Amino acid sequence: MVKLSTIFFILAVVASAHGAQWNITVESESLFCTFLPNTPHQLIGDSETTAIPFCTTESPKAKGAKIFPTGFIQNKKFKRGKGFVQVTGSIDGTKYELFADDEGGQYDAKAPLHSTCVGYKYFVSLIEPKENQFCIRCCNIKSKCRTDISDQGCNVIVPPNGTYLHNA
Repeated sequence: MVKLSTIFFILAVVASAHGAQWNITVESESLFCTFLPNTPHQLIGDSETTAIPFCTTESPKAKGAKIFPTGFIQNKKFKRGKGFVQVTGSIDGTKYELFADDEGGQYDAKAPLHSTCVGYKYFVSLIEPKENQFCIRCCNIKSKCRTDISDQGCNVIVPPNGTYLHNA
């Protein structure tokens, strides 16, 4: 006979394998979220599937998100355009114990699994500790969220002025 504790353990493993659904939001320069590693002192690239949401303030649209550590976001610029919304800016990675030489990584609707930007079909977000940069863009049109060029960084994938300089 199977013990009840064994059944709970199996259900927990199945649930973790499928991942929690994480919602983030980008509403304004003062209310936005993105992903960071689930614990400090991790490489961004190593956390792409296990990252958790962080926001500037609590939001009912991003339940369970943590608040960015004080001083992590150094400056930010919000931009809304046709079919997208974005925030770009600079970070102080030491506030979350990120490695200064970490070239960063990309979070999007594929990783962390089951993640969404509320109100949009697609999103792309990068954290680049080596460059002290972050960016996030939520889009309704896939071509406005370039997840296929992550190695080109925030300035190309989520340009601060909102306009792609080229098709990359």
